[in-house]
Amino acid sequence: MTDAGLHTLTGAYALHALPDTERRDFERHLGDCDACSVEVRELSETATRLGLAAAAPAPRELRERVLREITTVRQEPPSVSRRGRTSDRRSGAARWSRLALAACLAGAVGLGGIAVWQHQEAREARQQADATRRQADQVARVLAAPDAKTSSGTLEDGAQGTVVVSRSEDRAVFLATGLADAPSGKVYQLWFDDGGTMRSAGLMQASGPSSTTYTTLLDGPVDGATGMGITVEPAGGSARPTSDPLALMKLPA
Repeated sequence: MTDAGLHTLTGAYALHALPDTERRDFERHLGDCDACSVEVRELSETATRLGLAAAAPAPRELRERVLREITTVRQEPPSVSRRGRTSDRRSGAARWSRLALAACLAGAVGLGGIAVWQHQEAREARQQADATRRQADQVARVLAAPDAKTSSGTLEDGAQGTVVVSRSEDRAVFLATGLADAPSGKVYQLWFDDGGTMRSAGLMQASGPSSTTYTTLLDGPVDGATGMGITVEPAGGSARPTSDPLALMKLPA
């Protein structure tokens, strides 16, 4: 596999999704690539935090708060009725029953909410891991395709960009190194050039807050696109380019 291809395997490696041969190649690559080492460490830490979030225990203070409030609430004074003490005892028992029921309901609601939160966190973590794995698989297929071709160019401030296209897969992957963070409130957006008409190909995401390495599977098929571009857009992206391109690159034929 080429050096450009090895740069794209950080996500799959962090999730232990690489075949043995590719894993060994990538681990040798890690010894020479500081950017990939940082990216792997950040992805692994994120996966660990997601796993811990799904297993978070119920807050200890919930039970203690309920029990504390039970002991401090004043009991209502006994009512006087023609039936005397029997009414007093029933009133106290009814009051205690209401308090006990309220405590049980509070505990049930609190623990039930925590259980729902844990389930949602676990489901979202699995969905994110599945999406990352699918994207890593698609990137690997593009880079390993027999007809994969590359084209490289210089971006702003000396950053380097490489686009890899597989016509058989009808997909493209863009890799950038040395690219500074987008300005605050802005994102980098990729575009396919369909004969002069720019078609959105998705947003670029850095590997972490300190990373200058990007690996992006372009959204959608290549179709008849002959080139691609990069622009700076408002957060969330734009339907059409709103700024001059940082770079325009021809797709390899």
